[in-house]
Amino acid sequence: MDTLTRRQREIFDFLRNNLENFTYPPTLDELCKALGMTSRGSLYKHILTLIEAGLVEPFAANKQGGIRLTQRARQELGEAASGLPFVGRIAAGKPIEALETVNYMSVPDALKSDKPCYILQVKGDSMIEAGIFDGDWVVIEQRSYADNGEIVVALIDQTEATLKFIEQTPEKIVLIPANAAMAALSYRPEQVEIQGVLVGQMRSYRS
Repeated sequence: MDTLTRRQREIFDFLRNNLENFTYPPTLDELCKALGMTSRGSLYKHILTLIEAGLVEPFAANKQGGIRLTQRARQELGEAASGLPFVGRIAAGKPIEALETVNYMSVPDALKSDKPCYILQVKGDSMIEAGIFDGDWVVIEQRSYADNGEIVVALIDQTEATLKFIEQTPEKIVLIPANAAMAALSYRPEQVEIQGVLVGQMRSYRS
């Protein structure tokens, strides 16, 4: 799974996390709706890649057909099936690239939502006044929109990701730190892609 794109992992993780939520495996139309995708053709291309990787397979027992995890994928997931994907580090300070891995971490239900989520580890101190410290793990609900005032994962210019409060207007997007010593960052709307919203947080006190 190291070669999967973020979108392909999102599709795989949705199927993994929602095994019990469908009477039959979801159809392409149901997946498009659940994942907020508008292009059925684009989804189909991602599904073909997952099929070639041996991770999902078509299911034809219902009239519309559907997509489900392969038996091999279920077996390989093992304990990971109850966890969330840990996809690397996120900057709470100067933006850095969020690394993408396929490790999984167990997370209490109270710290995640009923939508696809993933975990990032915080690097930096720009969110300390919001109680988010260097080394903390944050649980991110995967979505492409946010309300003003929410803490988001923002991808800037398709290269750097950062964790900040967000304020949006038609003319600009402002990413605001929770540290009085640091300034807010202002961008054109087309420069910023929201990749998720903070829903939970974990911390280790071991040195």
